Formats: sequence, C-alpha cells, structure tokens
Amino acid sequence: MATTPAAPAQTDATARTNSPARVIVASLIGTTIEFYDFYAYATAAVLVFPTLFFPNDPNNPDHTVALLSSLAIFGVAFVARPIGSIIFGHFGDRIGRKGTLVASLLFMGLATFLIGCLPTYSQIGYWAPALLALMRFCQGIGLGGEWSGAALVATENAPKAKRALWGTFPQLGAPLGFIFANLVFLGLALTLDDAAFAAWGWRVPFLVSFVLVVIGLWVRLRLVEAPVFQKVIDADEIERQPIAAAFSGYWREIIIGTFLMAATYTVFYLVNTFALTFGTTATTKTPAGLGYDRGTFILLLIFGCLFFTVTTVLSGVVADRIGRRRLNTIVNVAMALFGLVFGALLGGGFTGLIVFLIVGFSLTGFAFGPMASTLPELFPAKVRYTGSAIAYNLSAIVGAAVAPFIAVWLWKVGEGSAFWVGIYLTVMCVISLVAIRLAPETKDRDYA
Repeated sequence: MATTPAAPAQTDATARTNSPARVIVASLIGTTIEFYDFYAYATAAVLVFPTLFFPNDPNNPDHTVALLSSLAIFGVAFVARPIGSIIFGHFGDRIGRKGTLVASLLFMGLATFLIGCLPTYSQIGYWAPALLALMRFCQGIGLGGEWSGAALVATENAPKAKRALWGTFPQLGAPLGFIFANLVFLGLALTLDDAAFAAWGWRVPFLVSFVLVVIGLWVRLRLVEAPVFQKVIDADEIERQPIAAAFSGYWREIIIGTFLMAATYTVFYLVNTFALTFGTTATTKTPAGLGYDRGTFILLLIFGCLFFTVTTVLSGVVADRIGRRRLNTIVNVAMALFGLVFGALLGGGFTGLIVFLIVGFSLTGFAFGPMASTLPELFPAKVRYTGSAIAYNLSAIVGAAVAPFIAVWLWKVGEGSAFWVGIYLTVMCVISLVAIRLAPETKDRDYA
C-alpha cells in the first residue's frame, strides 16, 4: 500500500486540476444517493416494511412493535457508519480521496440496489428482516466513507474565501435526494393502488438508484487529487495509521465535532421522517396522527424541501461572511426555540403544518449546509478524511439513530401530541450549543 511511488503520476494529474463543474457533480452525486437511500428506506420503513418484513403481533393491533422494529433496522446503518468511517477514512488519508470515493459509492450503491431484490417475511420468514438488516449494515459501511470524501472533494478544491459555499455542494445532496426519492414514491402512489405498491411497487425506488450510481462512478473516475492532499503526498507526510493519529492527536476535535452536529441530525430526522409518520397516521389510531393520505403528505414534504434547498446554499454564503461558529450558534438557538412550538405547529391544522414545514426545513438547511466546511476544518489534511468522517458518523448515532425510538415513544407518551418530541429537539440543541461554543472559528484557518 505504498503511496510514495504514485506521487509523480498524481502530480502530473493535478496539473490538469478539477474543474468547478466536475467538483460539483462528483461531490454532489454520492451524497444525493446517500440521502436518496436515507429517505427511500425511511419512507418504506414507515409505509410498508412493518407489514412486509415483520410478523403481525396479535397483542399489538396498532402495529407499534412492527413500526419500531422497522425503525430499529433503519438505525442499523447508523451503527455501521462509524465502522465505515474508520475503513474508508484510513484509505482516504492513505491512498487519496478519488479511489476511496469510488469504492464507497460502489459499496453503498450495491447494497441499496439489493434491498429492492429482497424476499419478504411471507416468503422466507425471519430471514427477511435478517437480510434487510444485513443490507442496511452494508449501506452504513459505504455511507460511513461517503460524506467526508465528498466534503473534501468540494472544500479541498475550493478557493479559501469560498470553502463554506463550495462545501454546500455535497450538502445539496440531502434536499435533492429527498425530492428525488419522494417524487418516485409520489409517482408510485399516483399510479399504483396499495396492494400493488405492497406487492412490488416499494422495490422500484431501490432499484432505480443504480442509475445514479453509474453516473457517480463515471464522474468520480475522472477526478484528480486536490492540491491540498497532493502536498501531503509530495512532502511524504502520509499517515500510516490515520485512525490512531486522529484519536491520539485530535480526540478533542472528534468529540466536539460529534456533538456540534448532533442537533442538526435530530432536526433533520424530525422534520421529515417523523413528520411523515405523524402526518400519515390515522386520527383513530393510538397514538393518533393527522390522517393525511400518503400522496398528499409527500407533496407537502417536497414543498418544504424547496426551502431546505435554498437555505443550504445561503448558509454557505453566510458562513463565509460571518464565520462557521457564529452561524452555527444562531441556527441552534433558533432550532431550540422551534422545538418549543414544534407540537403546537404540527397540531395547528393545515396552516400550522405549512408553517412547520417552512420553518423546519429552512432551519435544517441553515444547520446542515455549513457542516461540510465546519467539520473538516477541525483537522489537518493528513487525517482530515478520517477525523471528519468519524465525527460526522458518530453524530449520526447521537442525533439520528436513536431519534426514531425517542420520537415515537414521546409521541405515544404524549397521547398523540408532538409537544415532547419538540422538547427533545430543544434539549439536543442545547447540547450542540455547548460543543459549538467550545469549537474554534475555522473560517480563516489554513487548510493545508
């Protein structure tokens, strides 16, 4: 695995540089697939997986156990992601960003595609949820190395004064993946009845993801290493054990990065996946929801996601102007206040729901957008892939993996009210605010 002999060839390649268009597509395509998968699985986990992959419980007619089981497998990917961050972070800091990004995308894409091929519980019994969990674990391994590599492709190729703006390129994968996934589900909802959707329609979103994977592989194979990492190669400063170097020299940055982004992941989950669960649950069930049909609520979520897209880009402009620390502080205070009115807005009729979606998705964009510059800037180039990947994926466990259980449990405790779910968001924001205040301002930090 020697990297020094490859340096001359990479130096020649670097002379060509990566065009802005190539950087945008290469960093955007993988995270679009990542979040397309996130939303596709999260949507299916709510709508059909409890019925298709888990046995009926005669002692629990409201299907809460099956729903929680489905969401538990949703969380398996988050548990696997730190493992993926260690594996792909090691190779990303050892052999370069390009090859590692190609491998992570292929690993992630194949697992997503295979979910669409799985037999159900009625066909193979308990092997069905076991295989579903295995595919989610494999997805998590690939996802663990995807985001950090995409963020580094964007920010390590960016002009110094525009790192946060360029860092929003991979972050746009979240709203774009959301819109794409939900348009697919919406198309299925409009063309298939419930029986056809449950029989085979749910497989379509997972199978069509392969098209995105092929496009992503074609673009990423044409990348060259960024000058920032090339300097590490030329100076013979490649870390032989990036994971050991990251934890021994930058453990404080890993902890700060983990909790700095935790609330971002929490709001990310609550305003889309929990809102979908709450919005499409019948008013007669326990706990009660809003009773919207699937197609209507997906349209409302796509509407909200437009604000997510716009504010993600705006966040990069603002972060480059006022700094990452100040923007993250303002946004987390705003999200904490949003948590206090969370339940009232969701239960406030159609007008309240629209306000909830606009405010919730706008705050999500402002919180999520700067993270592709904030987390990598905490680490030097020689361990940047590993350090930022570990922090990002640990924050996914703290902020999102446990969120389905906590939110559904609090919803049930609240007897159909989402008030305590909002308080949960506020608590997470307070925790993130502590980490934000402990973090340094990195806007003008040397990125070499």
